[in-house]
Amino acid sequence: MTSQPLSFSLIVGALAVPLGSLPPILALAVVYFVTSILTEIVTNNAVAVIMTAIAVGVATQLGLDPRAFVVAVMFGASASFATPIGYQTNTMVYSAGGYRFADFLRLGLPMNLLSGVITVLLAPLIWPLTP
Repeated sequence: MTSQPLSFSLIVGALAVPLGSLPPILALAVVYFVTSILTEIVTNNAVAVIMTAIAVGVATQLGLDPRAFVVAVMFGASASFATPIGYQTNTMVYSAGGYRFADFLRLGLPMNLLSGVITVLLAPLIWPLTP
């Protein structure tokens, strides 16, 4: 962890304490859903870069294999269905299709939740959380 900037170390340290008391699968779910929420607000590329470093640090700090955490970040940053600003294609069809912001929430939020549940359940089966 010494190669990461101090800010990442502080974030990882702050997250590792509460996540350390959770079962590993719930820690993975928290990382996925934080990534998913952030990607609805900021571009998915920026969220993926930032959250990958944080997820690897948190997994390492918890003594878990970081591969499932990286996969959770990858899918969480890619599944941006709940807002028109989370992904470029959503923004393009927003006005052209006559959609409202609520349309994205109504249909996209369940899709985000479904993607999250599937990712959190399947990722540890392929990439076990224990090293």
